[in-house]
Amino acid sequence: MKTYLLRKILARQITPESFLPYGQVIVTSDDHAPFGAKDAQLQLQRGTPRFYLMRLYERGRKFHGITRHQFCTQCLGSLDGKDWLLGVAPPNQAPIPAWEDIVVFRISGNCFIKLEVGTWHAGPYFDTACLDFYNLELSDTNLVDHDTCNLLEQYGVEFEIVG
Repeated sequence: MKTYLLRKILARQITPESFLPYGQVIVTSDDHAPFGAKDAQLQLQRGTPRFYLMRLYERGRKFHGITRHQFCTQCLGSLDGKDWLLGVAPPNQAPIPAWEDIVVFRISGNCFIKLEVGTWHAGPYFDTACLDFYNLELSDTNLVDHDTCNLLEQYGVEFEIVG
């Protein structure tokens, strides 16, 4: 039987500065403000954008899979102002991320995140039985642009989010 390491990882509160290596944190702005750097800088030109609501159940706080999309950005946000958690590692050219680069952010329900093209991500995670999210990606992202790394198989590591 293969042994593995259960690594406890502390969730840090997201800020625009701390999340910059992975993407953007988008917060409310005035309705009449012109488009600018604080707006989501989207890359969706390689297909048909898909904006949808997704319902996730009983995600908990453990993960050993992490995914990236190399053809588009992805935006995620929770509905009803609920906080949630997301593991990330910076985009890279390697076929898998370095497990030591993985960090977890607590994302408040009053903002959303845009993942940069190629950002590795695990989640969303949350403690409630069910949580709804909005998601913006391409219509075929999960079919043709979905690189996944099983951290248990590659490194013998599983993460448990604390805090």
